Amino acid sequence: MKKERPVHLEIQGHRKNFYGLIRSSYRHDGKVKHSTHGRITGMSKSRLKLVQAAFRGDVVPKDSCEAVRSEESKEYGASCAVLAVAKDIGLDKAIYSRREQWVDDIMAMVAGRIVYAGSKLALSHQWKSTSLWEQCGVFGPVDVDVHCYDAMDRLLARQKAIEKTMAAKHMKSGHLVLYDITSSYFEGEYDDSDIVYFGYNRDGKRGHEQMVIGLVCNEEGCPIGVEVFPGNTQDASTVPDKIRQIQEQYGVKEVLFVGDRGMITQANAEKLEGADGLRMISALTHKQIVGLLERKVITPELFDEHKIVEMIDPDKPSRRYELCRNPLTASRETHTRKDLLEVTRKQLDKIAGAKKKSSAAKIGSRVGRVLQKYKMGKFVKWEAKDGRLLWHFNEDKIAAELLLDGCYVIWTDINTEQMNAPKVVESYKKLQQVEMAIRNLKTVLLEVRPVFHKTDDRIRAHVFLCMLADHIQWHMKKRLQPLFDEDGVGKNREWTFVNVIERLKAIRREKRVLADTSFFQTTIPTDDQQRILDLLKIKL
Repeated sequence: MKKERPVHLEIQGHRKNFYGLIRSSYRHDGKVKHSTHGRITGMSKSRLKLVQAAFRGDVVPKDSCEAVRSEESKEYGASCAVLAVAKDIGLDKAIYSRREQWVDDIMAMVAGRIVYAGSKLALSHQWKSTSLWEQCGVFGPVDVDVHCYDAMDRLLARQKAIEKTMAAKHMKSGHLVLYDITSSYFEGEYDDSDIVYFGYNRDGKRGHEQMVIGLVCNEEGCPIGVEVFPGNTQDASTVPDKIRQIQEQYGVKEVLFVGDRGMITQANAEKLEGADGLRMISALTHKQIVGLLERKVITPELFDEHKIVEMIDPDKPSRRYELCRNPLTASRETHTRKDLLEVTRKQLDKIAGAKKKSSAAKIGSRVGRVLQKYKMGKFVKWEAKDGRLLWHFNEDKIAAELLLDGCYVIWTDINTEQMNAPKVVESYKKLQQVEMAIRNLKTVLLEVRPVFHKTDDRIRAHVFLCMLADHIQWHMKKRLQPLFDEDGVGKNREWTFVNVIERLKAIRREKRVLADTSFFQTTIPTDDQQRILDLLKIKL
């Protein structure tokens, strides 16, 4: 671990042109190296020597100059680190090839999404507290209309080109493409919108209009593209066009598309299977597994906790089924069903034991509410007779269901030579990575909602900004993985991505004043801050 010496002023120049470098020195691998924290110009050599003496802690004559004082302190480290990583991965060039102010404004908003989650207006007001906007070329008050909203309009027009550039860098033909859908709800009124509608809310937020967001990631879970759909869009309906977009717009001709069972439905599979350049990996629904059992394609005994059993569908020889069983899931499903059956039993017994007789319609209504609430209707046989409820559990169905607890089937039309059975199952499980990217998009630092924009294009631009921030965060986490791997567990765990950002925020840039001259100085990173910067491959 390198250890820096106290900050000092190094005077350089020749003849009448002199300047000072605010530096700290350290020894690394037997060599003396320097970190530069600031630069002082516009002073004579004699005045620079007085400043140099002040840095050493020597007494400076009062009639020569005033003592060095701090007049301003702003957050610097986190903003600088995020911007540096973004530029290192080429995001600024992907946004636009030429250096223009609107590009820097976008970079400020993307970095600000990670460092200061909140509205664009709130970020524009942060100029007094952070050097983020100054690092992006905006000095003084930030005009939210010019530096945020106008820049977002320019960004949206470039979205397809930007995603194509990122896909060319992070996606290769013949590699996995991960795709998943989420929803995000709105609050307030949205008139004349083609996006904001009522629909199935994946967060359980009833009574709110919403939008649907589709996220495309590469096989490592790196976000590549995002699309906003109307809030009433069904997951499966987005798949054919998304695959076409990946092949045509992204230029990925050979696609190994991975989607969950709600995405690649039976109808989608039949429509897409055998398409040029497309192979798929997905999972069967419970109903489809039962269908295979009824057709004698598989039997319950084939599901094994320790190995993957592969079967071929005789009606579709190109389709492979990978049979798996998870004992932890099996135990959870068994206990959950047992609890639901017990509460169903109590409720139905209560109806059956009513003192007064009721009409068949009233009994049916009460039974229906119970079965709808606990989802146990397929295990119950009942009838209303002579004003009473008669019912019992179908024990054969319960026993048959027990055999399938923890069982799941992954299917693919990729041939064995290209991908063996364990690799197929592992590839499907990589959907967890796109689910993680979606969680990052919706929670933690990025917080895609609440959405303060009222026009569809601004909503789309806002979601795209959040995805670009998610893209940078993915790269930062990858570089920081050694830090997380070396961390403790439980109460001894210190490092999370949020904590990394907070530690970097503690690195500040201060305005120092000496007599009639001012200069900026960056605080020296502590050992743990320097460790983070080294992993991120950043030099402040």
